[in-house]
Amino acid sequence: MTEGPYFVLTVLGALGTGMTAGAFYAFSAFVMRGLAALPPAQGVAAMNAVNRAAVRPAFMLLFLGTAGLAAVIAAVTFVLWPEGAAVELLLGSALHLVGSFAVTAAAHVPRNTALLRLDPGTAAAAGQWPVYVREWTAWNHVRTGASAAAAVAYVLALA
Repeated sequence: MTEGPYFVLTVLGALGTGMTAGAFYAFSAFVMRGLAALPPAQGVAAMNAVNRAAVRPAFMLLFLGTAGLAAVIAAVTFVLWPEGAAVELLLGSALHLVGSFAVTAAAHVPRNTALLRLDPGTAAAAGQWPVYVREWTAWNHVRTGASAAAAVAYVLALA
């Protein structure tokens, strides 16, 4: 699978999962820490602004495109079962689809939606903010690691 057009798919998969891991890593490493250091009203307002900005083409193309690409790589791998790379390709796809895409859908989207419903200046928002930051960041570590591991798996498939 790592020859011809399949080589291109695998390189794009490695690039997409690596870029996704980098975006998630930035949040785990410093963005969430910076937001958590703000007063709750400012942190909630800033995170809501970030969440609104994330659903624009620049990030969504990377996020959804990489998930779609991982699904295509998995499907092509099941059909062709390439010697020497099938395990790495399936592992990379599974790590990204489950550890990044599914975790986002199950752990981040509901939290982001709930945060958007809060009025940043209220006591409810102030009480929810530390819990949101802790839980959101913990799940973000999972998707950062899964995306990075997916990138490694795709690179190993190229070897």
